[in-house]
Amino acid sequence: MKTIIYTCPYVPAEWIAAHGLHANRLLLGRVDSGFSPARAEGVCPYVRSFIGEVMNNKGADGVVVTTVCDQMRRAFDIIVRHCDIPVFLMNVPSTWQTLAAQKLYVDELKRLSGFLVGLGGKSPSKDTLAQTMLDYDDTRTSVRLAREHLSARRFAEAIAAGGSFKGEAFGDGSSGSGHPQPIRQAQGSAALEAATLRVPLAIVGGPLMRADLDLFDMIEQSGGRVVLDATETGERGMCPKFDRRRLREDPLPELAHAYFAGIPDASRRPNNELYRWLKRELADRAVRGIIFRRYVWCDLWHAELGRLKDWSDLPVLDIDSAGDNAMDLPRIQNRIRAFLEMLQ
Repeated sequence: MKTIIYTCPYVPAEWIAAHGLHANRLLLGRVDSGFSPARAEGVCPYVRSFIGEVMNNKGADGVVVTTVCDQMRRAFDIIVRHCDIPVFLMNVPSTWQTLAAQKLYVDELKRLSGFLVGLGGKSPSKDTLAQTMLDYDDTRTSVRLAREHLSARRFAEAIAAGGSFKGEAFGDGSSGSGHPQPIRQAQGSAALEAATLRVPLAIVGGPLMRADLDLFDMIEQSGGRVVLDATETGERGMCPKFDRRRLREDPLPELAHAYFAGIPDASRRPNNELYRWLKRELADRAVRGIIFRRYVWCDLWHAELGRLKDWSDLPVLDIDSAGDNAMDLPRIQNRIRAFLEMLQ
């Protein structure tokens, strides 16, 4: 089965899988790119790792890049010029409330379909797409239900394994059909009881890389627990549940609506839905502090930091990372420890 790799949550895994291809949303490692423009100052470390992953990937048959991030647009230009893997640039409108923007997103899915068919996929029937959507929906539901029984890090890994990601540390979470399967690994009762005594925190920001999952361990070692993973690779980047009545009537519009209108992000214009989502989830989980995680040179999330601080009544700890700085971990660990001492 041919594999399509991507990172953006606005690329529906169901759409790729329904074409008979394997959807592999990457959980990136720290893979540097040998191409000099990708190593230049001012390039986001996440984008640099994505370029390196694509250029070194021996198992990918196609790449999907979106226009959500300006640096990813730059990555597309580099990959097209210097990589043999076919690449598709999917336009995801920043404005999302108009019918014209929603229609553009649907048109982009149809254009993506042509790309997938060109790589050997088969245009799906309504029944095939509907069943694929139901399979993914059931898997995401099982992952969400497992949250209370997993450590924060293990839950992040379960999202990755069950949400169409692939990570070397824990397998690709897929069955032979290319559909994701849930991961279940409960903590012991003693560990769960200990977790309830820790300070409940949220982590907010863009995508995490595999090594960034160490943040969850640092937080727990310092007396905290992430009860809300509001990063792009966490709960915030998961597609909401489908309306099954609309799904059965016409699955493609429901797929487009759930992804395009249902995933809140700082890139949205307006991005008020991000704050509505945060307000609800922060209150529901009794969060006492926010860790704001961003990459150096990520203008999008850097600009959001001030607004979040003004909007929230909770203490906010800003953690930036250059991605490959050996001093990152000790510095971050000390700041997390001091932040939690203040909250305890």
